[in-house]
Amino acid sequence: MRPLARSGSRASARVEGGTGEVRARSGANDPAFAKRQATRQAVSLARDARTAERNASRLAGVAREADEKAARDAAEQAARDAAAEAEEAARAAEVARQAADDVALEAQRKAARDARYAARKARPRKR
Repeated sequence: MRPLARSGSRASARVEGGTGEVRARSGANDPAFAKRQATRQAVSLARDARTAERNASRLAGVAREADEKAARDAAEQAARDAAAEAEEAARAAEVARQAADDVALEAQRKAARDARYAARKARPRKR
């Protein structure tokens, strides 16, 4: 009867009555092993290159978004500054209008007072 475990495994060593150690084969002189190692290394290098490319792409996207945000923020700040200047100009215009109204009202009061004074002077005096 043949054991169920694979040849070279610990289970087969137990079945066969061995020590249970698996001996590794030296791949230094094996051309198939060297080919597998080269393939693994090429796959690893390609994976690392793809990872680096993804990271570079992500960083470029982050940088682009940061530039766009900075431009948006600058435009918003310029709009806020322009609005503040317009509001200040409107306030100054309102102050000037109010001052002109005050001067006109004062001139109207003075004219009314002068008219009353002149009318009083023109009335004949009672004796």
